[in-house]
Amino acid sequence: MNGAPPLAATVRAIERLLLPNVCVACGRAVEAAHPDALLCAVCRTRLRPVEPGCPRCRQPMPPVGPCRCCADWPAELRRVDSAVWLGDEARQVVHALKYQGYSALAGLAAEIIVERLPRPVGHLVPVPLSTRRRRERGYNQSAVLARNLASAWDLPLLDGVLFRTRDTGSQTVLKPSTRRRNVASAFSATTSPVGGFTAGAILIDDVLTTGATLVAAAKALGAAGWTDIAAVTFARARTFAVRAGGG
Repeated sequence: MNGAPPLAATVRAIERLLLPNVCVACGRAVEAAHPDALLCAVCRTRLRPVEPGCPRCRQPMPPVGPCRCCADWPAELRRVDSAVWLGDEARQVVHALKYQGYSALAGLAAEIIVERLPRPVGHLVPVPLSTRRRRERGYNQSAVLARNLASAWDLPLLDGVLFRTRDTGSQTVLKPSTRRRNVASAFSATTSPVGGFTAGAILIDDVLTTGATLVAAAKALGAAGWTDIAAVTFARARTFAVRAGGG
C-alpha cells in the first residue's frame, strides 16, 4: 500500500517502544528524539574535553618549568591528542567497547573525536591486539575505531603494518613502571608500503593511561623507518609519565 512504512522500519519502531535504548554510562533510557543514541544527552555533556596544554602530549603544564610527562618520550612520537578525559562516563564507554562486545561504541567514540579534534594528516595505524585477545573479543576495538575515523576524516587506513610480537596481558591494574616493562619490545612494524616512501603514521587507540603502549608502538614504527609519528585516542587519564628507557 502506498505510503505504508517498510516492514523493517515498523518493527524497529515497535522495538524502540518496547525496548528503548539505554545509555551505556548511566543505564537510563536515551531521549526519544534520539532513539538510537548510545549515550544520553546528559552523560554526553559530562564528557570533559582535553584542554590545551603541553603542545606535545596535551597534559596540563606544571606551574614551573617544562612538561615532565613527555620529556623522555622517544623522538619518533611527535604528538598525542585525545578527545576527552577519562571520567566516569568516558570510562564506561571504553569498558563496554573493550570488554562487553559493544563494538558500535567505536562509532560514538569516533564521532566525538571528530567533533573535538582537528583533522590530522597521515595514515591511520591502529594499535594491534594479541591474537589471543583479538580472538576473545571478536574484534580489535582500536581497529574498529580507526575504520570509523578513516571514513569520517577521509584518511587512508593501514591495518597490518604494526604487529604484537607477544601477548602482554591486561595492563589495567599494573603500575606505570610495570606497564613500561610489560610492553617493552611488544611490537614490530613493517616499512611504509605507501608509494615507496616513508609516510607519516597516526597511531589510533581507545584510551591513553600511562602512555606506555603508544611509546612502545612508536618505537617499533620508528625502528622500521617510519617518521612523523603521532597518535590519537578517544580518552586519556588525567596524569601520566612514561620514561622512554622503560619502554
